[in-house]
Amino acid sequence: MKYLWLAAYTDIIESLRARWFAVYAMVFGGLVVILFAFGLAESRIMGFTGLSRLLITYIQLSMAMLPIFVLITTVRSVAGDREAGVFEYLLSLPITLGAWFWGRVFGRFFVVFLPVFLAMVGATAWGMVKGVEVPWHLLIYYSGLLMALAWCFLGIGMLISTLTRSTDVAQGAAFVVWLTLLLFLDLILLGILIQEHLPPETAVAIALTNPMQVFRTATMMLFDPQLVLLGPTAYVILDNFGQGGYITYAILYPIALGTACAGLGFAMFKRSDLP
Repeated sequence: MKYLWLAAYTDIIESLRARWFAVYAMVFGGLVVILFAFGLAESRIMGFTGLSRLLITYIQLSMAMLPIFVLITTVRSVAGDREAGVFEYLLSLPITLGAWFWGRVFGRFFVVFLPVFLAMVGATAWGMVKGVEVPWHLLIYYSGLLMALAWCFLGIGMLISTLTRSTDVAQGAAFVVWLTLLLFLDLILLGILIQEHLPPETAVAIALTNPMQVFRTATMMLFDPQLVLLGPTAYVILDNFGQGGYITYAILYPIALGTACAGLGFAMFKRSDLP
């Protein structure tokens, strides 16, 4: 366990010194500043005011940006060390493969989740200073959703990084995965439904295997409990899950998927030609 946390600490220090982390932190911190600057904290939409409206907008923007940031930065973890020629040196240290691999995973998770979480905490602190009512239930729930989404794509990124031999291939594969999941939110799924005449339950089941769709629907559920925006699809989701059940699923499924991908990546990592 000691070596695992040392590996995690090393990855955190390395990431904090990298330029991508500065850009990453500025993007999410800048989002909150822009949302405040445009007066979203004072606007009213569908009965939501103050920080509730800001958090809803912030979470929708994060859904598109967080996965690609996590993938692009994570796929360089194993593939980058292999391509840089330091892989053999790192693996020659007195540390087990499991401690090194999972240390990188936990260290990278801390780095990718911290700016997103701190941006929300900063928005909450600023709102308290301004005397705005703080929606604590939204803050806690959205933090859990973002944590699950970040962990999910972190696991996918580690799997891609393990399978590829260069950073260029890894980043290309990461972009293709992100673009495919993004298209499956609406375009491809609607095409399948129309062309193949799939039953609604089957189409919804396919949609709910996409972690981005799960995240998107879960964020909608808090300000639209009946999921009116989804139309007839809402009946399938609410009848099979219920509101509480779907919220639980939206947090546990991405975590399970990310853990499974990271575990598969580790299994292939151990069996592959490491250098």
